[in-house]
Order: sequence, then structure tokens, then C-alpha cells
Amino acid sequence: MPGLGVIGGYCVLSVMGRDPSGGSASSLLVPGAVLLTGAGLVWGLAPITAWLAKRVAGAAKSLPLALAMRRTEVDPGASLRVVTGLVLLVFGASLTQGVLVELDQVSRRTDPLQEYRIELDQIDAAQRKALEGLPGVVDHVVSYRSWDPLDGSDVPQTSMVVATCAQLTAITRRSSGCVDGKVMQLRNTDSAFAYDPKPGERYAFALENGRKAMFAVPRERVDVRPWSVSVVASGALLVPPSLLPAGVAEADGALTLVSGADPVTVRKVLDGIGAVAPTAAVDPVGIVVESLAQLTVIRSLLAVGMVLGLVIGVAAFVVSVADRAMERRGQVAALALLGARAGTLRVVQVMQVVLPLAVGLGAALVTGWLAESSYLITGGGTVHWDWDALPLLFTCALGVLLVAGLASVPMVRRHVDPEHIRRD
Repeated sequence: MPGLGVIGGYCVLSVMGRDPSGGSASSLLVPGAVLLTGAGLVWGLAPITAWLAKRVAGAAKSLPLALAMRRTEVDPGASLRVVTGLVLLVFGASLTQGVLVELDQVSRRTDPLQEYRIELDQIDAAQRKALEGLPGVVDHVVSYRSWDPLDGSDVPQTSMVVATCAQLTAITRRSSGCVDGKVMQLRNTDSAFAYDPKPGERYAFALENGRKAMFAVPRERVDVRPWSVSVVASGALLVPPSLLPAGVAEADGALTLVSGADPVTVRKVLDGIGAVAPTAAVDPVGIVVESLAQLTVIRSLLAVGMVLGLVIGVAAFVVSVADRAMERRGQVAALALLGARAGTLRVVQVMQVVLPLAVGLGAALVTGWLAESSYLITGGGTVHWDWDALPLLFTCALGVLLVAGLASVPMVRRHVDPEHIRRD
């Protein structure tokens, strides 16, 4: 009850619209509440099962149901050894699903577009053309940095983005005021910038022949809202491709590819860049490739661990059921001697197995989902309620019940052994 009180309290705060994430208290309360809840599942299973069995047996009109419930009422502790492992496995699976959701929020880019920046002096013309046509790439732009004397002097700098208005619209959240065929200045009033180019100021861009191409900052501005960090930076000049001087120094230029931001597309584009230009350095703006790969490995390991744990848990459960059936051979023989049918005994055996397992798995599903939700709520992510995992966990629980019921059927034999009668 204390564990459920803590994790339930965080869930109630989230429903009320409050954000309880952060702080040192959550980092101590949530793990402690999860441990208390897991311990409560184990130790509370026997009394809850005994109470429920007593209620059902009092209202039962069926002989097999009455026999099964009275046996469970008399010896509820037997369910602990058989059911505890699977109950804790389902409870842990819910928490693991929360970890997977949290990792997905950390690794997933929230913006719909992803940029990849490659220096022009690291690729040739053929590689550049191949990169622009990679599968998954939806657009591309070229940008150049203004001339820097490289003598340590503090020279104001800017950059120019070579693109049309249609390209600008495609790679930004919003753009307004763009006119094709004119040099304009990009301005984002919500973003800070290192330099604030004023109208009329002139900036030099180096050419391959050693000369400089001068660009004056125009009065016309384009109001842009880029997606997070972007090549479309506030203060940069928007230059139409038709007005770009010939022979701009590639040492100061960069090719920016744009694709969708879903992990599959990002991985496909990165693999394509590696195949076309294996020696070129790639800057995937806003993400860390190494972290993305590590998170993929972690997610795979957790998923494999959940599957293996379920398989091993079901196998151990079947072994435990067989062991319990062997212990009850004397009682089964006595009932058979009194005239109980084999079908009746099998139904009794199945009910004795299924009832505590259903109670335990149901409690594990509910408390595990609440514990997962409290973990997500205090984690500070955007996802607080993971509804997607419930159908899978519920289906697994039903599958476990079915396997347990079928496995317990052949454990009952009607063969009467006098030795068992004497011993019982």
C-alpha cells in the first residue's frame, strides 16, 4: 500500500496537469515505491488468493470449482512458489517498457527534419551529385562562410545560404516575405546570433582565384523559423543560385542534406553518405551518432531480455506445476478411490493453477503500468502514459495462463497407488 500510494500519487499529479519531474525526492521515492510494490505483490499474493478462493467456494455450485477453491483456501502459500516468478517477470516487463519509452524519447529527434552537413572541400563533383540523390534525402542547400583573414583579428562575419524561396520553405518551420531573384537577409527574432549585420554593411566571400566577392546586406528581410539548430541561421544572407558568383572557394562552403527525422531514415541516409564519401566528415545536426548506436544496442538487449525472461519464466512455471502435481499424488489417489472422475480432477488441477496466476498477473499488470507511468512522469519526458504496451503485456499474460492451464492437465493421473493412500 505505501508503494502504490507513492506511484499512484505521481499519476494523480500528472492527471491534474502538474509536473512533478525533477528533484532529488523523485529519484529516491520512485525506486523505493517500485521495490515496495514488487514486495507487496509477492507477500500479498497468498492472503489475497485465500480470501478470493473462500468467497468463490462459498458461492460455487460446481464440484470441481468447490474442490479447487477449498484446496487453495487451505494452502494458499503453495501459490507463492509456483506463481511468484511469472508475476515479478510481468511487473518487471512493464518497468522495462518504461525504460524503452524513455530511451526512445532521448534518442528520437522531435523535429520532422534532420540536417547533415558536409564540407565541400572533402567531396568532389561526382560525390556531391550522388549525395544529393541519396534515398531519403528530400532537399539540399549549399552555404558559405564569409572571408576570415585568420590573423587573430576580430572581423565580423556572416554566412550566405544559396537557395530558392521554395527550398527555404521546405527546410524551415515557417518563412514569410521571401522574394525569388533577390538577395535578402534571414531574420529569426526568437534566436540569438553572434553578429547582427546591418543594412548596407559589406561582407567579403573568398573566390578560388584569390579574389573576393562582396555582398552588401540588403534591407529586405525574410522572417524564418527554422527547425531547432539549422543552416538557416538568423543574420545569414539568402542568395538565389542565379546570383551566386562563379568560383566561390569550396574551403568555406558546406553541403547540407535534409531528410526525415525518423530513426530508420536517419540510419539509411548516414549509411548512404558513408558509402558515397567514406572519408568525409559528417555533422548530423542535433544528434550524436555514437549515442544513437548505443541506444539501439541497449533497446535490442532489453527487448531480447524480456523475451528470454518470458520463455524461461513459463518453462520454470511448468516445472513447478509438475512438481506440485507430484506432491499431490496421494490426495489425487484418495479422491479417485472415492469415485471422482478423471475430468473432475483435471478441472480442479487447472483451476488451482489458473486462479492464483490470474490474480497475480492481473495485479502485476495494473501495478506495473502505474509504476511505469510514475517513472515516465518523473523522468521529465513528453510521454507520461504508455498505452501502446498494454495490449502486448495483456496478450502475454493470457498466453501464460493458457500455457499453464494446458500444462497442468496431463499432471493428473487417475491411477490408484495403495502406497500413496497409506502415506496420505
